[in-house]
Amino acid sequence: MAKQITLLSWNVNGIRAAEKKGFIGWLEEAAPDLISVQETKASPGQLSQELLSPEGYYTYWSAAEKKGYSGVAVFTRHKPLSVTEKTGNPVFDREGRILILEFEAFVLANVYFPNGKANSRRLSFKLDFYREFLGLYLRLRKKYPQKAFILCGDLNTAHQEIDLARPGENSNVSGFLSEERDWIDRFIEQGLVDTFRIFHRGKNWYTWWDLRTRARQRNVGWRIDYFFIDKDHVPCLKDAFILKEVRGSDHCPCGIRISC
Repeated sequence: MAKQITLLSWNVNGIRAAEKKGFIGWLEEAAPDLISVQETKASPGQLSQELLSPEGYYTYWSAAEKKGYSGVAVFTRHKPLSVTEKTGNPVFDREGRILILEFEAFVLANVYFPNGKANSRRLSFKLDFYREFLGLYLRLRKKYPQKAFILCGDLNTAHQEIDLARPGENSNVSGFLSEERDWIDRFIEQGLVDTFRIFHRGKNWYTWWDLRTRARQRNVGWRIDYFFIDKDHVPCLKDAFILKEVRGSDHCPCGIRISC
């Protein structure tokens, strides 16, 4: 029987800020087998040795060309067979939004999907990125048909009304627009499964809260951070969870446990 492993995902809203708030100590205590982080806002040359080489982990980074913006990273106890940090489209790749790691039993995509709230141009960019990722996912499934495919990260969209505290008030806000939510439907139609909803059907489970309005204290939030797995490998999934008690960002971590 395969060993059970724990995978986490967390938008840290600045990895250097997270480090000052105790990220390394938390990592040592939580001890996941792998954690994907988003919105690192840093390139490797700006990072401490503790972040680049924490004890027991290999680390991989994809930074945006624009300083202090976007970026993703993966900390993993097991060295991957291969690592890719590009979609293949330079329009998207200059923003450092993706890392794809291939392991013996699964392929993991750590993705920081764009935010569309700034203006119509960024909303179009976000929708185009969804389209680009769907094509990439289909290519990867064809390339690795026997391996589990896992997508994790900040999708910057709440899928259904149950996934945010105030759906009616936000129906015309980017992050809950019908055209954004439709893309999550398309992922599901192509065989990806929202792992959290396999284990938790209830309300009031969120991963992001607006810090300016003290929304976290009132749990007025959005579930915009996800783990998906391809439907053929759902039997590998043992648990899915949200670590709402973990502070240090306007997001909290979410995670899964798998045995493939």
